[in-house]
Amino acid sequence: MTSWPSDAMARHSTTRRGMVLGAAATGAALALPAAALAQAKPALVGPLAPNPAEFNRQIAQFTRGATPQADGLLLDVPVLADNPSAVPVKARVTLPITDKDWCEEIIVLADLNPSPLACRLQFTALTGTAEAAVRVRLSQTQTIHALARMKSGKILAARQTVTVAASGCGM
Repeated sequence: MTSWPSDAMARHSTTRRGMVLGAAATGAALALPAAALAQAKPALVGPLAPNPAEFNRQIAQFTRGATPQADGLLLDVPVLADNPSAVPVKARVTLPITDKDWCEEIIVLADLNPSPLACRLQFTALTGTAEAAVRVRLSQTQTIHALARMKSGKILAARQTVTVAASGCGM
C-alpha cells in the first residue's frame, strides 16, 4: 500500500470535495423551477418598468363596471415564448354571433409591459365571427389578458401566463 504525504492527501481531498460540492450546487440550481429563476431577475426600471396604474385604467375603462365572465372567450398563447419581440396571441369569442348579440370589441393587454394595451380590435354584426391573431412584444415573463365586449354588455375575459426567454422591449 502506498502512503501519501499528508499535504498531498489534503490537496487531493480538498479538490475532490470542491468538485462534489460544486456539482451538488449546480444540480440544485438546475432543479429550481423556471418561475423561481425568473423571480431572481432584477425588476425593470425607468421607461421599461411595468405600469400597473395604466393596466388597471384600461381594464376599468373597457369593463365600465361590469364583472367579466370566464367563459366564452378563448385565448391561445404559448406558455414559453422564445422570441419575446413577437409572441403569437390568438383570441376568439366562442359564444354564438347573432344579429342581436355579437362581439363589438376585443382588447389584449400585457400586464407588466410599460404600455399594457397591446391591441384593440373592433367588430360589427356583419363580421360573422370575432377572432383575431396578433403578435405582441413582451418586456418580461407576465400574463396576457384578453377582454371582449358583447353588444348585450356582457364582458368576457381570458388570461394566460407567458414565460419569455429574454426581454423583448428596449431591444
